[in-house]
Amino acid sequence: MYSELTKEYLRSNGLVKQHILSFDNFVDGGMQKIVDAIGVIEPNVENYQIKLGKIRVEKPTVVEADGSRHPLNPMEARQRGLSYSAPLYLEMTCIIKGVDRKPEDVFIGELPIMLKSKLCYLHGKTQQELVEMGEDPIDSGAYFIINGTEKSLMTLEDLAPNRILVSREKDKDAVQAKVFSTRAGFRGRCTVDRNNEGKLGVTLPSYNRPLEMMMILRALGVSSDERILEAFAEEKEVRNDILLNLELDESKNKPNALEIIGKRAAPGQPLDYQIKRAELLVDRYLLPHIGVDPKDRIAKAYYLCRMAERSILVAAKKRGVEDKDHYANKRMKIGGKLMEELFRQAFQFFVKDVAYQTERANVRGRRMSLFAIVRPDALTDRIKYSMATGTWVGGHTGVCQVLDRYNHTSAISFIRRVTSPLAKKHPHYKARDLHGTHWGRLDPNETPEGPNCGLIRNMALFAEVTTGDDEAKMEREIKKMGVSMNL
Repeated sequence: MYSELTKEYLRSNGLVKQHILSFDNFVDGGMQKIVDAIGVIEPNVENYQIKLGKIRVEKPTVVEADGSRHPLNPMEARQRGLSYSAPLYLEMTCIIKGVDRKPEDVFIGELPIMLKSKLCYLHGKTQQELVEMGEDPIDSGAYFIINGTEKSLMTLEDLAPNRILVSREKDKDAVQAKVFSTRAGFRGRCTVDRNNEGKLGVTLPSYNRPLEMMMILRALGVSSDERILEAFAEEKEVRNDILLNLELDESKNKPNALEIIGKRAAPGQPLDYQIKRAELLVDRYLLPHIGVDPKDRIAKAYYLCRMAERSILVAAKKRGVEDKDHYANKRMKIGGKLMEELFRQAFQFFVKDVAYQTERANVRGRRMSLFAIVRPDALTDRIKYSMATGTWVGGHTGVCQVLDRYNHTSAISFIRRVTSPLAKKHPHYKARDLHGTHWGRLDPNETPEGPNCGLIRNMALFAEVTTGDDEAKMEREIKKMGVSMNL
């Protein structure tokens, strides 16, 4: 009975389904979100802008020496040493003196296509049709063909973003609550630190020194002592620490707090600039996952209060520290997510290149045609370089590797491999150990010997990775159920 269930599960689900679904999600919505986030290219040319519209991907093709383009099958790509990639087209509209011109569909580059995904010619084919195309009928797909070589993306294991993790520092009385705040490709580490005297400090990206907790709360709009006390829990330990910090605080209200932060962040600058710099820090760099607009400041203040509460309760030994090795505190980056990171970086470079080429054409007095300005190689070369070398966004290496084709089982195992970003030369005893939460998720036996032991693992046979959903949609559904945010 068990073997029949296993066979049926493997037949209907497959072992690499999550990679293919993740890539399909990236193509269907991930790319458009990245384009929409930029929206308009504004070169340094008077009364000239380029508005970005819909992006679309066609099926894989190859351009021959005579300029003709025809469909490219995976087997042809392997035999001819080509990349199995599809053309990308982006709707671009020139805005001259505030008037929109006719939108144009411009070829902007090529995107490598995952085998067996929606855009692949092998998708939905029967075993007989696969044999006729020269393919192995039991091949799983979920890999790429770059310059004729089969390449697979490693699943990266990382700490969960936008989640509060509390830990004790080397100095046993110091406690830190940290969150890796992630938004649209930006990842910043924001922390609330409590020292052994009970003082609370906040650190955020782009400013390397801690800022007093009470000052930050006032800058975010929770300005009076009464409102600050109301924002925290009633517990005695929490109250004591907050009263101590209020007594030590040198700021008195919101403008005063922003002025002090600005003086520290931009010393010697005019007051207006200092206040703008302080507002930029609290809006853009402090907890960006909550929002980057002034209206989100109150929500950020209450979030910081929760972080401070947790660190105080851990210091008072009324709450335990978070286990970083617990799998609830981990997330896996699979194929589609990794391609989204790579495409975001490559597209940002492409946008800068379009702006530069526009300015150059304007200086030389040339006619600014989109087809002359847009260089498809700017996007294609960056994506193909990372896919060919394995060097990824954020300095990760070995993310894209040559697929192990020793036999069918080794190929499947290779695609389902999970890699930790920790350095193999350090001991990391706890990170290498088998954890109780790995049960049913990771194979307890399949890990290499030597320095990579416990850092490279494999997913268990029935383990699946969910590909995530839209947070805004979830929030709307929760609010419909009557849940409200009383800030």
